[in-house]
Amino acid sequence: MNGKIVGSFVMVTALAAGAVLYYLQVYGYYQPIPATAPGAELRLTSVASGQPEPILADSFEGIDAETSPLRYRGCFHTPMSLALLTETYRVYATPTPLIAPGWFECFDASQIGAALETGEAVAFLSEENIRPGVDRVVAIYPDGRAYAWNQINDSLEE
Repeated sequence: MNGKIVGSFVMVTALAAGAVLYYLQVYGYYQPIPATAPGAELRLTSVASGQPEPILADSFEGIDAETSPLRYRGCFHTPMSLALLTETYRVYATPTPLIAPGWFECFDASQIGAALETGEAVAFLSEENIRPGVDRVVAIYPDGRAYAWNQINDSLEE
């Protein structure tokens, strides 16, 4: 009889801990980024100066978390043409969009990744080492749809 009580307690505790961990990973740490926040200013690295410069952007939606530099995601629209962008800003050689939480519906990493592979979209370096070892990357489609995320770079490799 005591074994059933102890076993039930262990099962209930494990289920509760699993539910809490799931919530924290998928929902708990993310915060929306207001369009007026510093993280909402979208910049691309200039070919000429090598410095990040603000670009025209509207309809920004973004999320971030203080627990990891890789949790940043952003969706926006830019009226700038892809031809102007590729002449002015640095193209990012190895873009790898990271999957966003399912509830952040505007960001679909697999769709963005496929568009980058086929050349439908172009990835640009937003900011190199926005945090040590992490670059901010922006993918832009010809119609102005754009997506931003942070990804690990090679600067920390020995």
